[in-house]
This record gives sequence, C-alpha cells and structure tokens, in this order.
Amino acid sequence: MKTSDRVLQYPDYPSDFRQRRVGNWLVLVLTYASMYTARYNFGFANKQISDAYGWDTDKIGWIISFGSLLYGITAMFIGPIADKIGGRRAMLIGATGAFVFNALFGLGAYLGALSTINVLFAYLISMWMLNMMFQSCSALALIKINSAWFHRKERGRFSAVFGSMIQLGRAAVYAMMTMSLVVVLPWQWKFFLPAMVVSVMTIMTYLFVQNSPNDLGFGTLDTDDATSGDKDDITFGYVVKKIFANPVTIAIAAAEFCTGTVRRGFEEWFPRYMQEAQGLTLDNPIFQKGAFAIVLVGIAGAFVAGYLSDWRFESRRMPVAFIGYTFAVLGLGTVSYYAAHTNLVIVGFVCISFGISIVHSMLSGTASMDFGGKKAAATATGFFDGMQYIGGAVAGYGVGKLVKLFTWSAWAPTLIGFAAVGAILMLALWNVKPQKKGGSH
Repeated sequence: MKTSDRVLQYPDYPSDFRQRRVGNWLVLVLTYASMYTARYNFGFANKQISDAYGWDTDKIGWIISFGSLLYGITAMFIGPIADKIGGRRAMLIGATGAFVFNALFGLGAYLGALSTINVLFAYLISMWMLNMMFQSCSALALIKINSAWFHRKERGRFSAVFGSMIQLGRAAVYAMMTMSLVVVLPWQWKFFLPAMVVSVMTIMTYLFVQNSPNDLGFGTLDTDDATSGDKDDITFGYVVKKIFANPVTIAIAAAEFCTGTVRRGFEEWFPRYMQEAQGLTLDNPIFQKGAFAIVLVGIAGAFVAGYLSDWRFESRRMPVAFIGYTFAVLGLGTVSYYAAHTNLVIVGFVCISFGISIVHSMLSGTASMDFGGKKAAATATGFFDGMQYIGGAVAGYGVGKLVKLFTWSAWAPTLIGFAAVGAILMLALWNVKPQKKGGSH
C-alpha cells in the first residue's frame, strides 16, 4: 500500500507519527504564541502613546477598533483561501506580516517628529490595521493544520495543551512589557521587541511545519469530524454550504461576537485601567503579580476546558463554554462591585481570564475543527474568530468613549451583558455535536 493510501486510525498510531506530530505541533504553537506578543503589546503601550501625543481614550480606541474590525473581516474572507492553499503557507504569510507591520508601527515614533499629529494618527491606524489583518491568518492556519493531525476525540485535550501553550505568548508580552527596562524605554520598543520574536519563529515554521501527515508520508488521518468521508473538492461553494448555511455555526458565531466584546474589552484595556483607576505603574509588583495571575489562570482554563469536554461532556464543547461565560460574568461583577479594592479587582480579573480562556479554547480552538472538519476548518475558524474580532471592534472605540464620558466605573458593568448573552446561546446548543455528512445533531 502506498503511504498516500494509508489511513491512520485513532488511537492506533505508529510511534514515528506520534513523535513527528509533537514536533510539528510544538513549532506551530510557539509561532502562534509569538504572534500574541505582537498583538497584545498594544494594551501596554496604550497610555504611553496617549501621553506622548495628548490623545484621549476614545481616540486610542479608534486604533483598537479599526484593527480589530479588519482582523474580523479578513478572517471571514481568508478562511476559504486558507482551506485551499493550506495552513502552512497561510501561517508564513501571517507571521511575516505581523513582523513587518509591528516594526513599521514602532517606526511611527520617528514619523511623529517629522509630520503633523494627524498624519501620525492616520499612519498608526493604518499600520495596526495591517498588522491585525495579517494576524488573522495565524489562527486560521493553526486550526487548519491541526485539524489534519488530530482526531475529534483528541481535540479537547489537544486544545487544553494548545491553549496553555499560547498563553506563553501572553506571558511573554506581559513579562516583556512590565520589565523596568522596557517600561522606561520609548513606546516604540513595545513593538520592535515582539517583531524580533516573530521573525525567529517565522523561520522555524518554514523549516519544520507541514500541513498534514500525508505530506510526510504517514498517510491520511481519519478525523471523524464534519467532513470525514466527504469526497467533494474544497471549493468556495463547498465551504459556504458547510459553514455559512449551518444554523449551529451561525449561533456559535453570534456567541463569539459576545466573546470578542468581553475579551478585547478586557485585555486591551485592563493595563490602562490599572494605571488610571488603580494608580499602579506597569512595573509595580502588584500589577506584575496580577498580570501573571491572569496568564496562569488562562492556562488553567484551557486545561479545564479540554479535559471537561472530552471526558465529562463526551466531546461536547457548548456546556464547557457555558461554564466559561459564567466565570466571566462573575469576574466582571466583582470588578464592578469592588472597584475600590485593588486585590479584589485582581480576583475579578482572574475570573474573567479563566472564563474567557475556557470559551476561546472551546469555540475558536475546538468547535471550529469539529463543525468545519479538516476540509473547512480554516473557514469555520475564520467565521468564529472573525465574529469575535468584530465584537472586539465594538470594545475598542466603545470602551474608549465610555470611559471618557462616564469614567472607568462604567467599564466592567457594560461588558457583563455580552457575557450573559454568550452563556444563553451555549445553553441553547447544549447537546449539539458534529455529524458526518448531514450537519449537526
């Protein structure tokens, strides 16, 4: 039998396949983590850029909103393209763009001395939008590749480890941005340093990552997902029917809009909240410990989500996502009610991070593989992740304007409703699983 005709069956994998899969996955996930350093860096430069140029929170919010909006739109349109060209090529394109446009964003500091403030503002919006456009390729690429390497019954556990690994990106950017040396550096270094990290991992991806087991002669893995057994070619019509005509995926996408509003409303703004509302500098030990607690519980949330999904809920993702939304509601409520107590605010942040990590792991990280299948995984991810970032666009300018008009006291209470709507949608989809050649049940 030719290796291209061999079908790998779960769980009876050859040892050499298992070993190569770990290597492929490890480089890929570290590359994606490096992309996080070039995406979450903006929150730590938020106040510094404002102070440098005299911009209010709503003006900074426009940069976040336009970037997030372009990410969401691009993700939806590029999903079918990534399904066609393969995840490896899509990841290389995305990582290269993130490197280039983070570096160019930082160079805007020198443009500011040579032009008007309005030209600088337009330049920074443009560079951040282009960074986020290329960032959108990375999530699609990662899910596309891993959908060909992991069986449906492994994906919850895979997402647990994956979710914990990508938190390394957040840990790296939090560590980098709260170091005293970096805190005192001009704001542009918060973009130059992540660009360097991404450039290294782009090279590693080119050298080590492959699209599927078949590309390395192992054969094809029967993944038992929504496209298992399909003989149809991957065309635009195929992925549209599989994803955009399915009421389940539409409901998940609506929930992801809510996720994005809460996630981006929290992650993009909490460093500035801690500086302005709680009076802490970025290198303050309380801030540093709180930031790392947020990362650690994000890792814990990914593990809890994956193992609960595969072992307690029989590979159903929606019940676990409901739990995540519930934690987010509790955390936001704590921040709202105990705003005068810094330690309790950090407890609230921990709950939010734990909950959002669970939701992100289950919906963007796992449900997209289940309901898209390995043939349409990038399209499903693009739809879900795209809606999440369109929600994030609401939280960019929206939070900035809200804070300007009503102070930080309105921040957390406004986000609670979005988390609650996400929880209600997950209740409605509680028992849904993907089904081969026939939608979902």
